[in-house]
Amino acid sequence: MRPLTEEETRVMFEKIAKYIGENLQLLVDRPDGTYCFRLHNERVYYVSEKILKLAANISGDKLVSLGTCFGKFTKTHRFRLHITALDYLAPYAKYKVWIKPGAEQSFLYGNHVLKSGLGRITENTSQYQGVVVYSMADIPLVGSHSII
Repeated sequence: MRPLTEEETRVMFEKIAKYIGENLQLLVDRPDGTYCFRLHNERVYYVSEKILKLAANISGDKLVSLGTCFGKFTKTHRFRLHITALDYLAPYAKYKVWIKPGAEQSFLYGNHVLKSGLGRITENTSQYQGVVVYSMADIPLVGSHSII
């Protein structure tokens, strides 16, 4: 487990900033402690520094995971967010889309959302903007990178 390089940090923060914008600082400096990002087996983990110090005693080949997996780097060095990051990104999301209950199941099975399936959308959301998709009961479903 190692810290991210400057290039890896830049690529990851650019991806996360598409969803939460300037609120990125709130992920690192939280009221319950300082958190950091670490790379292990091409996956980026979000972990508190307190737990990171405790895990320093475990060798890298024996360590399976640590903290919450935020995403992974592909072989072409692009960053892909995982669904496990949604709980941390959803409270700070700049742009949100709410889906009606009838379109929710279809969306979760991988289909597109029609305009009639949209319940609400935040103001000034531009096309191809990173959004967090919610159900009408304010439960985050997924982070999506493009909307109509």
